[in-house]
Amino acid sequence: MHRRRIVLILTAFAIALSFASYSRAQSAQASGVQPAFDAQAALRTQKAVLLEELTWDEAERVLTPDAVVVIPLGAESKEHGRHLQLNNDFLMAEYLKRRVLAGGSREVIVAPTINYSYYPAFLDYPGSTSLSLETARAMITDIVKSLAHYGPRRFYILNTGISTLAPLAKAAADLAKDGIVLRYTDLTKEDPVEKRVRQSGGSHADEIETSMMLYIAPESVQMKKAARDFNPDHRGPLTRDPKGFGTYSPTGAWGDPTLATREKGQAVTESLVTTILEEIDDLRRASVGPKE
Repeated sequence: MHRRRIVLILTAFAIALSFASYSRAQSAQASGVQPAFDAQAALRTQKAVLLEELTWDEAERVLTPDAVVVIPLGAESKEHGRHLQLNNDFLMAEYLKRRVLAGGSREVIVAPTINYSYYPAFLDYPGSTSLSLETARAMITDIVKSLAHYGPRRFYILNTGISTLAPLAKAAADLAKDGIVLRYTDLTKEDPVEKRVRQSGGSHADEIETSMMLYIAPESVQMKKAARDFNPDHRGPLTRDPKGFGTYSPTGAWGDPTLATREKGQAVTESLVTTILEEIDDLRRASVGPKE
């Protein structure tokens, strides 16, 4: 009888734990809260891991010559018109980072997001920041070399900018001299999905970028403030001065964000995620060159 009572108590306890876990999961799902990333589980299953959540001895186990280190890059203080936040690119980089983690790629290490880089075209708008091209190049080179010291030779920058391509190209050339392969997302490449859904031109806080944010982080978009701002393109930065040097843009956007929809954003974002995961997978198989 005593043994039967113990079994009943343990069974009831197990059921209670299961119910509590189920209730927490249902509550999180209902509230839209995503569960925390489990670094230890990722280590055990050899899936993508967040470097920042590891201890140094855990990092030593995963920072191997076969690993691919993904480094998100997104401005956290750069204008995106009157309808998108200054941290627009950072929000995008963080979202894409989560998608890389969810992709479960083996031997992929996701490093902390870099939130400053080379954005000279937006400095006419308060809150916008930029590093010099040389500083942006050196920052990428130094971060990559620091991590390469522990073993990895393949790096992928999860890039959310256009002007950032210049320092990234220079950094890649520098790192190649040390036998390190650096690749990065290039948003200037033609995407057939974007081409199909796009109704208007532009390249900054425009129809497509705004659509992506309506899908990625709708709470960050103020569509009531969106306005078509698509003046003739001139050499130089965007400017609020109609007589100034560059492309005149009173709002800071260049394009027609009023055409944005969540459906367009979903189509373009999912296409981009597929491309990024394919590029990371290709990088895993890439040959690493010798030091010059």
